[in-house]
Amino acid sequence: MRSLLALAAALLAFTPATAFASYYVYCANARIEVDGREPAQMRSARGSGTCQMGPAFSSLSAAQDFARRNFQSGTCSCR
Repeated sequence: MRSLLALAAALLAFTPATAFASYYVYCANARIEVDGREPAQMRSARGSGTCQMGPAFSSLSAAQDFARRNFQSGTCSCR
């Protein structure tokens, strides 16, 4: 049992930080943005005119693809 826990701890220690990253698609000041900040952090940085426009993504490329497919104009509105 101890060896199993040690193995799990070692694997976790060597997992790159980006494996745990989440990326979000936001509407911020009427423009679509892809960012790695949590929604609360984004609202704090950009103000009340910021809203999340989709689910959390585990990779930057997936979030960018979602933004391109769903918001081709690059403009948006938080209602």
